[in-house]
Parts: sequence; structure tokens; C-alpha cells
Amino acid sequence: MAMKKCAVPFAGTAEQEKSLLAIIEKHKELPGALMPVLQEAQEVYGYLPIEVQEIIARGMGVPLAKIYGIVTFYSQFSLNPKGKYKIAICLGTACYVKGAGDISKKFREKLGLEGGGVTPDGKFSVEDCRCIGACGLAPVIMINDDVYGRLEGTDKEVADILAKY
Repeated sequence: MAMKKCAVPFAGTAEQEKSLLAIIEKHKELPGALMPVLQEAQEVYGYLPIEVQEIIARGMGVPLAKIYGIVTFYSQFSLNPKGKYKIAICLGTACYVKGAGDISKKFREKLGLEGGGVTPDGKFSVEDCRCIGACGLAPVIMINDDVYGRLEGTDKEVADILAKY
């Protein structure tokens, strides 16, 4: 499976790379250090693009395929940047049976995002999630820390929510 090209080009800074190299140096000789290195690298960059994975592979002396395998296996890691406004659409059972799948589709259509990812301006990212913990308000979405419940998923409702950001 080919890696999907991210809409936002990688824009790592020299300062971020310096931090990453310090993280690698700190953990390099420790057993089982790959997970902490990946976690800390994601804290520095916000996600783990191939450019960051390559630096980690070289620095840790580990094949890039192993790094990529870990990053794609664990849901805590992201290959794509997150938008300034992170939209999480609950697809847990309560939300799903009340139409969350259609709501997810509407948000993606409005933002021009087919599967997920981030808008080219870096403003919005969309991800489906399993449960937000507000089942009584189903269907529910979150945008950063703001919760929107009992959604109907109309074009106007989706447009009004996005217009707030």
C-alpha cells in the first residue's frame, strides 16, 4: 500500500531537529528505547512524517521499515499533521446508530477531505474516534475541547459549526 501524500508539506525546523537528535542521544543505548523516542518525537513535531522517521532510523540504527511498522500499528502515532482545529467525530455505537457516519461524511465534504487528514491551509483536521464519552448527547463531535451534541448533520448545521472557527 502506497503512503498517501499529505496535503501539508513537511516543515520541520532546525530547532525541532536539534531536539529530536537530543532525544535520540538520550535514549539510544537503552533497551526498548524506540517507543519513548517515537513518543517524544511526536511531542516535538506533532506527528511522525517519513522525514522524522528517517532521522530516527539513522540515529537509532534501526531499519526504517521497523519504525514505519510501529508508527502505523499503534493508534497513538500519526503520520499526518493535525489541524489547528482538530475535529473528532464519534463513531461509537450510540453515535453511529443516530447518524454519525453521515455527519462524518458531511464534515469531510465541506472541508474537501476524502478520508481524513488536514486541510491544505492546516486549519482543520478530521478523525473518526470510537467514543467521546458523551453517549447521552449522541451523535457527538469535538473540535479541540468543544463538544457538540445531538447533531442533525444538516448542511447548515455543519457550516455553522465550522464558521465558528
